[in-house]
Amino acid sequence: MGRYRVTVEGAFSASHQLVTYDGLLEPMHGHRWRVEVRLVGERLDEMGVLIDFVVVEKLLNDILTGFHDRHLNDLSPFKQANPSAENVARAIFESVREKLDAPDLLERVTVWEAPNCSASYSEET
Repeated sequence: MGRYRVTVEGAFSASHQLVTYDGLLEPMHGHRWRVEVRLVGERLDEMGVLIDFVVVEKLLNDILTGFHDRHLNDLSPFKQANPSAENVARAIFESVREKLDAPDLLERVTVWEAPNCSASYSEET
């Protein structure tokens, strides 16, 4: 059986500081983060869509508002974890999954902290 994929993107600006391998805190710096949410499924609904783009865009934008113009180290997902691109992707994935009416459609979240540097999080087996 075939599969449908839907991708929705968003963005936010935020600063962060990673604790480096030697335990030091790197200088604070900011990024214009780009976020991609990818959903996948085998069936379309009665309207002929996997999921409504508008619903996913609003959900994602609501989540990203909590990250925008913030210092990521100060946010609860990063109190115990470095605010790396990988952990940002995981935190957004978990937030999307929690708020999505059909969480089983969520395949992965990818974040770019620079145009050529991205990290993804999924719970694929």
